[in-house]
Amino acid sequence: MKVNPNKIKKLITQIESLIELLMSEEQRYKDVFNSVHSHYSESTKNFIYYNSIRKVDLRSLQKKLQNLGLSRLAKAEGHIMSSLVKTRFILYKLLDELPPYAIKPGLSIKNGKRLLNKHSKELLGYRSKGRRVRIMVTQPTQAAYDYNMVHEMVGLGMNCARINCAHDDPEVWEKIINNIKKASKAHGKTIKIAMDLAGPKIRTGHITPGPKIKKFSPERDESGKIINPTIIELVPVIMEDSEYNSLPVSAEWLKKLEKSDLLFLKDSRDKHREFKVIEISINKVIVHCYETSYIETGTLICCNRSTMLDTHIGELPPIEQHILLKTNDSLIITKDNVLGSPAVYDDEGKLIENAHISCQTPEVFNRIKEGEIILFDDGKIEGRIETILEDYLKVKITRAKDTGSKLKAEKGMNFPETNLGISGLTEKDKIDLEFVTQHADVVNFSFVNSKEDVEELLVELKKWNVTNSLSIILKIETKFAFDNLIEILLAAMKVKHIGVMIARGDLAVETGWENIGRIQEEILALCSAAHIPVIWATQVLENFAKKGLPSRSEITDAVHSLQAECIMLNKGPYMENVLQLLTKILSNMEHYHEKNETMLPKMEKA
Repeated sequence: MKVNPNKIKKLITQIESLIELLMSEEQRYKDVFNSVHSHYSESTKNFIYYNSIRKVDLRSLQKKLQNLGLSRLAKAEGHIMSSLVKTRFILYKLLDELPPYAIKPGLSIKNGKRLLNKHSKELLGYRSKGRRVRIMVTQPTQAAYDYNMVHEMVGLGMNCARINCAHDDPEVWEKIINNIKKASKAHGKTIKIAMDLAGPKIRTGHITPGPKIKKFSPERDESGKIINPTIIELVPVIMEDSEYNSLPVSAEWLKKLEKSDLLFLKDSRDKHREFKVIEISINKVIVHCYETSYIETGTLICCNRSTMLDTHIGELPPIEQHILLKTNDSLIITKDNVLGSPAVYDDEGKLIENAHISCQTPEVFNRIKEGEIILFDDGKIEGRIETILEDYLKVKITRAKDTGSKLKAEKGMNFPETNLGISGLTEKDKIDLEFVTQHADVVNFSFVNSKEDVEELLVELKKWNVTNSLSIILKIETKFAFDNLIEILLAAMKVKHIGVMIARGDLAVETGWENIGRIQEEILALCSAAHIPVIWATQVLENFAKKGLPSRSEITDAVHSLQAECIMLNKGPYMENVLQLLTKILSNMEHYHEKNETMLPKMEKA
C-alpha cells in the first residue's frame, strides 16, 4: 500500500500526544487507584484513560485512521491504551520503522472483554443459553401468591428478579423471594434477587378518592351489538397491581362454585345482572356477563343453586380520580399533605377555585425558584413556577394536550433546572435495608446524584457487614447523576460488585428528550471503560407486557438494548409472551451487535 510519509508522521504525533495525555492523567489519579477495590484495579486505570481521551474530539483522527484501514478506536473504551499503542506500532511499521521506545499497553482487547463478562456474571448471575444479555423482571404483588407465574418466568429465561421496595411490605417481599427460590430450585437455576430502594422520588400527593365501584362492559361491534362478553375474575383478594377485571368474594364461597353455575346481583343502578361460571381454577373463578354492570363494594351476589348461601362483593379500590389540566391553567402545589381536587367553576364557567395537589417531598420548597420549569408524569405536562409562598406554590401550565392532560396521584414531579440537594437515601430506605441485606443479592440504589450519596450507602452497608457481599446497582435517573457519573463510579468502585441502571424515563425528562440518545450512549461507553455491567431499563416492550401486542418501535428498542449486559422488564399480564419474544430477539441479533461503531466528539454534560 502506498502511503504519504508526512501524513503518517502527523498521525503518529497525534497518537503519541494522546498516549502522553493518558499517562499524565494516570499520575494525577494515583490516590484514586489506591482507594478502589482490588477487583477494579485494572478497570479503574482504563476508566481514567478513557475519561482523559474523551476530553478531545477524535472524529478527524478516526476518519484518517479509517482511510488507512486501521482501527478507528470506535469500540476501544474497554482497552483504550492497548489500542493506541498497537495503532502507534502499525503506523511506524507503515514507515518501515520501529517505535523509538516501548510503552506498556495495558489491558488487551481480550482481557477487557473478559473483565466485563466476569463482572456481569458476578452481579447478574449466569447468562441463559444462546444469549449474552441477561433479563431482569420486575415482580408484581401477585408473585407472592401465584407460584406458577414465577415458575413460568424462570423457565422462560428470567436471570434476575427485581422487587421494588416502593410497593408492598416485607411480608409480601419474603413470599415473592420464597417463590423465586422454589422455582429456581425446580429449574436447576440460580436467580439473582435485586431489591430497589424507593429513594426520594418526588411525587404528587393523593387526590380525593372516587366511589368504590367497578364498571364492566362487554365488547360490541360498530353497530353496538355484543360480540364478546365481559370476562370477570372472582378472586379472594384483588392484587394492588392487578391488570384484570377482578371482583373479591369470600374464599370459602368461591371454593363451592361449580362450572355452569349462574350468579345473580343488582348493580349500583338497581339493574338485574347475571354471571355464568365458565372456568374454575385455584383461587380464581372466571365468569361471563353480557350486559354493562356497575358493581360496588358490598353488592349482594346469589347463586342459582339453593345449597349455596348468598355472599357480598368484598372491598373494591376507589376509582382513581384525576385533575384535568390545559395550557395556561393554574395549579396550586401544597406543602401540606392535603387531598388534591380539580378546579371548581360556577354555573357560568367562571373559575372559583384553582386545582390543587400536594407534593410528597416538601423539602423541594427550600430549593426551587420562581421562573423554573416543573414537569409532571414523565414530562407529559409542563409548567413554570409563578409564585412561591410558605405553604404552597403556584404553577402556570405551559404544555398539555389540546383536550387537556390528566394529572393523577403518585405521579412523578421533576425539576430539571433545580439542584434539589436531596440525598439518594431516605429514612425509609435505611429501614428497608435491614430486609434487603438479609434477603437480596443486589441493592438497586435509586436517585443517586453524587459521590456523597454513594459514600452514605457504603456507610449503611458497613453497619450490616455486607459491604462486599451485597452487590450495588446505581440507578442513573437525573441530570445531576449523569453530570457526576465519573465521580459516582469511582466512589462505588471501592466495593467488589457494582452495576449501572440507565433509568431512561426519568433521565429523558430531566435531560430533555432531544438529548437522551446521546446521554445513554455516553453512559454505556463510560461503563464499558470501567468494565461495569449496564442494565437497560424503562418501558422495554411495555406495551406488549400490558396489552399483549408490541409496537414496531418497541422491537427496535429491544434490539438496541443489546449494547447493555442486562434488560429490565416491568410488570404486565403478558410477561410470559414478552420473555419468549425478547429471548428470540436477543439470541437472533447477538451476532450483529459487534457491527456497531461510534464517532467520538468531545464529551458534553447534560
